[in-house]
Amino acid sequence: MKSPRSQSMFASTLIIALAMWPAMAAAGELHFSVVDREVLEARLKSYKGNDSRREATLKGLFEEAGCTGEKLTEQPVKGLKQPNIICELPGNTDSVIVVGAHYDHVDRGDGVIDNWSGASMLPSLYQMLKNQPRQYTFLFISFAGEEKGLVGSKFYVKGLAPEQVKKIRAMICMDTLALGPTEVWVSHSDQALIHQLLRIALSLKAPLTRMDVEKVGESDEESFIQQKVPTITLHSLTEKTLSVLHSPQDNYSAVHFDDYYESYRLVSAYLALLDQEGLPATAPTSNPSAPGAGNALQQH
Repeated sequence: MKSPRSQSMFASTLIIALAMWPAMAAAGELHFSVVDREVLEARLKSYKGNDSRREATLKGLFEEAGCTGEKLTEQPVKGLKQPNIICELPGNTDSVIVVGAHYDHVDRGDGVIDNWSGASMLPSLYQMLKNQPRQYTFLFISFAGEEKGLVGSKFYVKGLAPEQVKKIRAMICMDTLALGPTEVWVSHSDQALIHQLLRIALSLKAPLTRMDVEKVGESDEESFIQQKVPTITLHSLTEKTLSVLHSPQDNYSAVHFDDYYESYRLVSAYLALLDQEGLPATAPTSNPSAPGAGNALQQH
């Protein structure tokens, strides 16, 4: 997360009944898969090295997950040595859901939490979604240069034609996971996207709370918000764990793996739900600060 300038590959298949929240139609079933804990943990532990090494490692993780050939591309970013890494999962339509997490890190600490926790989860999310035909086209993008001012995500968005931007129905940003249960930056997220996340969290009985972090910094969702793309930002920061960010404490000993795996299960089910039930056509105009689903989340 960018702070202000002042500061064995097996999968389990799960079936859940969708919670009725609020005033939803009759509950349905959602089928989704998750990789084993050992796989996710091994990927999280592959954080070592500078950003160039992390980029090569992440590319290898995507290939290991089955994203190869033309589906896996490196986008050179002007002003950076490292590229954006883009893994495409084609759907039956050209409507797009972007799942993003930066892989670069600051020199203080190992950058396990910020943000190898998000970047190394991307291949496991792809691996989960690829098992069934999808309606949406999913782009799993690990951005370079977030810590230098959202350089990679800004470059990516600016390179899109207006027609391409309009096809992006949602951007899910994962930054600084694994410190504890999943948190949502409600005041900075789209209400329709929060609604669906809360619904799936209730179904899974997964912990989910509100933690707004305006005074902490920003992440790659900001580049998409500037183009009026609906976004949601997931993290695990609290006031008690804030000191880990951009410090020598950001190492593997800070990881709460049970919480991290629960976050992975939650996001896996969330993406499957968004694909299965779709997104409202009016999502790009929704107001993140308007009363809505976010008010049902407990403030941490």
